[in-house]
Amino acid sequence: MTVTLPLSSGGEYTLQPSKIIALGLNYLDHIKESQSVDVSKFTEEIPREPVLFAKTPNVLIGPGQEIILPAFVEHYGFANCRTDHEAELALIIRDRIKDLPAAQAMSHILGFTCFNDISQRNLQKEDKAGWFRGKSLDTFGPIGPVIVTPADIGDPQDLAISCRLNGRLVQDANTRQMIFSIPEIIAFVSKNFTLEAGDIIITGTPSGVGPLRDGDTVDVTIENIGTLSNPVRTEQ
Repeated sequence: MTVTLPLSSGGEYTLQPSKIIALGLNYLDHIKESQSVDVSKFTEEIPREPVLFAKTPNVLIGPGQEIILPAFVEHYGFANCRTDHEAELALIIRDRIKDLPAAQAMSHILGFTCFNDISQRNLQKEDKAGWFRGKSLDTFGPIGPVIVTPADIGDPQDLAISCRLNGRLVQDANTRQMIFSIPEIIAFVSKNFTLEAGDIIITGTPSGVGPLRDGDTVDVTIENIGTLSNPVRTEQ
């Protein structure tokens, strides 16, 4: 799946990542609410190093496209079938990097944008293999509305980040509240995996995650970037 977004510097960029690397538990308040999310491996312990998981490129959709709640999940008969929104700051890697020191990380970022890390909680909790399925279903990665270059973003470690569900404010934080900073994240990820141009790293969500339902509209807003808005539909 590809998504083409405008660049703040002019022109467009087509996202075709070889991988999407995500962080879990990177905001303290989200760690504190982890018991309500009821997912395996969520504890109140502050992680000693970034908690990584993958999302596959088929998740990507652009602004205004539908988030689809898959029908097959209902067939499991979960008592509380729950798929959540998670507002996040995403960064796109500019070039191939491996074992990059944190001090050099910012110069290898193409740009920043909004991301909604849609998460099917029942699968995320129940699958013995871990979070893979619950994080990588089709349409579970809205991204946009624009890629803002490092020259235009200001301080990416001091941006207001919020989520509104049907106009109601449900997440409200600032990227300065991250446990692991953006340079630390890039350095850690590149120590483990070679990153290619166009790869996406999403940097974790603050508290306030919650369930989506058919007919909802979910908006992720990040200061100096804009608002990523997507409708929600249950698959028939």
